[in-house]
Amino acid sequence: MIRLLGWIALVGLPFCLVAFFTSDFARAFCATAAVLLILPAFVYSYIVVIWHWKDRYRGKHSYLWGALILIETSGWMKIVYLFRHILPDMYHGGRYRLDSETLPPA
Repeated sequence: MIRLLGWIALVGLPFCLVAFFTSDFARAFCATAAVLLILPAFVYSYIVVIWHWKDRYRGKHSYLWGALILIETSGWMKIVYLFRHILPDMYHGGRYRLDSETLPPA
C-alpha cells in the first residue's frame, strides 16, 4: 500500500510545480489536486509507523521509540524508524530475519 500511495504522491508533485508557477484559478486547482494526491501517502505512512511499533517492534528501546514517534512532530523520527525497522521487516532482514524454526512447512 505504501508503494501505491507513493506513486500517487509522485503524480501530485507536478501539480505542486504548476501551482507554484501559475496564478489564480490554476494555482488553486493544482494546489488542491497536489494536496489530495500527496496527503494520503503521508497520513498512511504515519499510521503504519505507529502500528508497526505497537505490533512488530523487535528491539531493546521500545519506550524510547514510542516516545519519539508520538511526541516528535516534524516526522524525521518516523522516517528513521521506517528505514531502521519497517523496511527490514518487509524484507525479513536484520532483527526481523525469519528463523528456520518459524518458517511454515513447504
